[in-house]
Amino acid sequence: MFSTFLTASLALLSLVSFPQAQAAQIDVVVGGPGVLKFNPQFVTANVGDKVVFSFRQKNHTATQSTLANPCTKSPGGFDSGFVPVAANNTGGPFPAAEFSIKNTDPVWVFCAQAGHCSSGMVFAINPPPGQFDQFEAAAKSGTSPTSAPAAAASSPAGSTDHKVVVGGPAGLVYSPNNIKAQPGDTVTFEFRQKNHTATQSTFASPCKSLSSTSTTGQVGFDSGFVPVAADATTFPTWTVRINDTTPIWVYCRQGNHCGQGMVLAVNSVDSGPNSFDAFVAKAKNGTSAAAAPTTSPTKNGASSWNRGLSNGLVLAVAGVIAGLTL
Repeated sequence: MFSTFLTASLALLSLVSFPQAQAAQIDVVVGGPGVLKFNPQFVTANVGDKVVFSFRQKNHTATQSTLANPCTKSPGGFDSGFVPVAANNTGGPFPAAEFSIKNTDPVWVFCAQAGHCSSGMVFAINPPPGQFDQFEAAAKSGTSPTSAPAAAASSPAGSTDHKVVVGGPAGLVYSPNNIKAQPGDTVTFEFRQKNHTATQSTFASPCKSLSSTSTTGQVGFDSGFVPVAADATTFPTWTVRINDTTPIWVYCRQGNHCGQGMVLAVNSVDSGPNSFDAFVAKAKNGTSAAAAPTTSPTKNGASSWNRGLSNGLVLAVAGVIAGLTL
């Protein structure tokens, strides 16, 4: 009698579908007024969960590294890119980047803004017991947990940051627009009124992105569109590092700005067929890249855009970005 009841009960249980545990959203705040920190600094996540990085004031990244080299981007790892948030944006909305958990392996993260990682601005997902403390200490000391040299997050001593004003009352121009830089130097683009980009191109095709013309898989850098309100008094910035003395060609991909001569060169030759003057003439005489939709900034520079990144990381930026300095 009991065995018959047990068999029937087991058969009934086999027909019952128990709901699976729902994936969790884990929120992580990145930076803030006077704060160089991910909060919380590490989390435990399950497969299917998503970690949402919510960026706050100043200009930070969420960049994947390794335990051995805390302040160096991991080859093939995710990178939000720099996400500027204005100092006067205290109530949001705040830009966010999502990372989906595919397995329970440890994930090591740092902020790539100069000096932030070495100040301890690091984060981990599923760190083994005790290893986050090692990771943080290694970031601050500039050495790996195995005592191997770690790459510095900041520019080498003696390097120069070249400031370039983008647009604004001066018109459709980068100022200066022809720079000489050494390896290790940086170029900081300070975006002014209207809506511009700093996009890497080539001498052969001044008004087309390097990624769209390269036959070898080169991607090149692109700030994306940066809207700034007409009444803005402080301005968002975006920085790239110079790795060698090879000429770098840059244009604004807003509408026909490039066709009107809004281009820039780093380390171009002074004269000859590949000079900066020849690059400008080529941009003005050629056909610009397909016109991008013009986004007119509203008061306080409110705007929004989406950018897809590798390894399942999607960056969605919304809200006020005018009013930021690095």
